Amino acid sequence: MSFRSLHSFHGASCIYAKASLRHPRWAQPGVGLRVFTSTNRRLKDIPKGSAMQSQSLRNAKSADDIPGSTPETAKKAPLAIPTTARKDPLALDDKTNKEQRKADWAIIKEMSQYLWPKDNMGTRVRVGLSLGLLVGAKVLNVQVPFYFKSIVDAMNVDFAALGGTATTVAGSMILAYGLTRIGATLFQEVRNAVFASVAQKAIRRVACNVFDHLLRLDLNFHLTKQTGGLTRAIDRGTKGISFLLTSMVFHIFPTVLEISMVCGILTYQYGAKFAAITALTMVGYTAFTISTTAWRTKFRRAANAADNKGSTVAVDSLINYEAVKYFNNEKYEVGRYDQALKAYEKSSIKVATSLAFLNSGQNLIFSSALTAMMYLAADGVATGNLTVGDLVMVNQLVFQLSVPLNFLGSVYRELRQSLLDMETLFNLQKVNVAVREAPNAKPLQLTKGGEITFENVTFGYHPDRPILKNLSMTIPAGKKIAIVGPSGCGKSTVLRLLFRFYDVQEGRILIDGQDIRSVSLESLRRAIGVVPQDTPLFNDSIEHNIRYGNLEASDEKVKEAAQRAKIHSIITTLPDGYKTMVGERGMMISGGEKQRLAVSRLILKDPPLLFFDEATSALDTHTEQALMQNINSILKEKSRTSVFVAHRLRTIFDSDKIIVLKDGSVAESGTHRELVDTGGVYSDLWSVQETLFAETEKGKEREVNIPDVSKEESR
Repeated sequence: MSFRSLHSFHGASCIYAKASLRHPRWAQPGVGLRVFTSTNRRLKDIPKGSAMQSQSLRNAKSADDIPGSTPETAKKAPLAIPTTARKDPLALDDKTNKEQRKADWAIIKEMSQYLWPKDNMGTRVRVGLSLGLLVGAKVLNVQVPFYFKSIVDAMNVDFAALGGTATTVAGSMILAYGLTRIGATLFQEVRNAVFASVAQKAIRRVACNVFDHLLRLDLNFHLTKQTGGLTRAIDRGTKGISFLLTSMVFHIFPTVLEISMVCGILTYQYGAKFAAITALTMVGYTAFTISTTAWRTKFRRAANAADNKGSTVAVDSLINYEAVKYFNNEKYEVGRYDQALKAYEKSSIKVATSLAFLNSGQNLIFSSALTAMMYLAADGVATGNLTVGDLVMVNQLVFQLSVPLNFLGSVYRELRQSLLDMETLFNLQKVNVAVREAPNAKPLQLTKGGEITFENVTFGYHPDRPILKNLSMTIPAGKKIAIVGPSGCGKSTVLRLLFRFYDVQEGRILIDGQDIRSVSLESLRRAIGVVPQDTPLFNDSIEHNIRYGNLEASDEKVKEAAQRAKIHSIITTLPDGYKTMVGERGMMISGGEKQRLAVSRLILKDPPLLFFDEATSALDTHTEQALMQNINSILKEKSRTSVFVAHRLRTIFDSDKIIVLKDGSVAESGTHRELVDTGGVYSDLWSVQETLFAETEKGKEREVNIPDVSKEESR
């Protein structure tokens, strides 16, 4: 699972131009200044080390937080930019024993809801039946030593004198012994079968809840989290759920029950000395196990952190396979992976050596108790107070305790590990959802055709550097609008705010007069379609990636969308046609094909508001012109509101309105002709591009240095 596809919505530009006869691209008619949006950066409007790695931006507690507030009120709202860093949910802080116990009990309390859910009688019946079978198995198990004692005592006779056989002397006891053991085993296996669905349903519910929560988190979380470590933490946590639930029902409770029954039997049958030794052994064994396991926790936590790091390095390197090859950095990546594995190796050795110490201590405690009890039993036989059968029964009872005790020790160790793994999983569920739906949010109603208005909007990713500063602009309904401007002026941020990846800090954004914070997120995002420059594709078929725009679309609709995006003819030439796999992030197809798939997906979604972020940058001129004709026909046919973030100005000169952003606000706006005549920022950009074309057409092989028309400091 990868969340990196969300990165594709970025779009702040950087301007680069180079004219040369050696480059065939510049010989193509109609190709302008090579101005592109860097797709190799996660954030272009966001400076490095900024508060993008801080806690998600929250709405200011001001009048503009209230849907329907006036622009004047919103303008006075204080700028609310967080300065505290959001805690990494994958990093577990070192805790005191008391704090760790508190965290563990919180997880156990949470998971107990899945064992005894109020709204699921079937699960409760299964748990109750499992407990009944468990008690039955333990009762039968405790009877085994009694039958064994009876067999030994019955056999302690002179068979020659009595003329008897094993069948006549102890046949019934032997049969009862065998049936009791079979019954105990049968009860245990039936119990496991009955309880299996309870554990699996709990795993499914928790995993789905976590996944749903991750998808609802803000863009900031996914941009700053590394996918490898995230998926590894989820995998470990879900595996821990099954062990925790099974331990709670089948290990801890039955072990306590069996110990209590054995202590009662020893007290009743043989006196307080035997029971006292048993009780002291239990207390000492349990105390040693708990204290030593608590000490070992830090080693397991370090091992988990190293495991996350190794997974992150491996996934990151494999995803960026081409970059590794381009720069011959295989040894460097292997070295990074080896360093992560070395840290894991170091932590794992500590885990193993501390485990050896724990096992040795447990064995010493138990063996000492067994020796003491065997001495008391042997002394009883010697004095005539006990029979040989009693000696055997004491030995059987104590050894019968060894199994659950050793099991309890290993269960406790594994339980601590599972709780640590699950702590990370539950921490993910506690990550704050920064962009929330308003209470009683209503669906977006496009009563005016989709007019978009920014009123005095201020927003920034860094507390000291707002990207948008009191931005006010209107995108008319049903019109083709272009947004251009220098790098870092906030073009991509406009889309992020409109899509509510973030919320504004001042001002408000309206669609047909409705504050986007007052409408449901589902209806808002369903109304907006985006064609990003770096198209996010799933490692699936071409058909699936197109149909992702409308999962209910028929095959005919999918092919129709592909035809309008000028890619159907290419798909049909492939051996597997629409079933062709595109590879990880679409790496098996070209950039131009990826962009046309994105356009197909948008056509299939058919939203009323369309955004194109340099959507044809990877296409040749002929294909680009044909595709733009189709897009323009769709816009006119359905009267869609469309916004083009553009760098090649020749692709947007026919727009109904061009908005030029500079320093976070509107520098100028108008039609192409009006802006060229004005002599402002747009005119300078256009002049540079036209000069470049003219020089290229003349066949002059030289590099053109483009002046910084924005006079903006480099980011």
